[in-house]
Amino acid sequence: MSDEEQVRWLDEDERHAWINLAKILLTLPGTLESQLLRDADLTLLGYMILARLSAVPGQSLRMSEIAEMANGSLPRISHAVARLEDRGWVVREVCTGQGRRFTTATLTEAGLAHLTASAPGHVETVRRLVIDPLGEDFLRVGLAVERVLENMGVPTEILKPR
Repeated sequence: MSDEEQVRWLDEDERHAWINLAKILLTLPGTLESQLLRDADLTLLGYMILARLSAVPGQSLRMSEIAEMANGSLPRISHAVARLEDRGWVVREVCTGQGRRFTTATLTEAGLAHLTASAPGHVETVRRLVIDPLGEDFLRVGLAVERVLENMGVPTEILKPR
């Protein structure tokens, strides 16, 4: 059997759905980031880092945990956290324990205040662009996306508040 015969090609409906999903994956982050930059002088990654820190006990995470949450490399996350730190929204601390050295990022009061001020505009944009158009289907889509993430090996429990 040739490679051509083994390929499970997309049918017309699947291809159409896939192309539309790919369009969302490519355009939605930029649209969300534009709103955050305009209204809060904050990147989407920066917002997600602040939001995640606000949701964990002690409002502090290891940099490696932030990288895992954001599916980003440590250098990329370190750069993003450094920008947040320069604004006084997080502080980083080098810690040692069990013979290992690691860095934590902790949300500051100023960071929490900025996140609190930024959240209404961001949430309204998410509702307008994603949640409201999907209506009752939104939660089903969320469960379907969770299955895709799990299939890709992306832990979904890190996305949920502790």
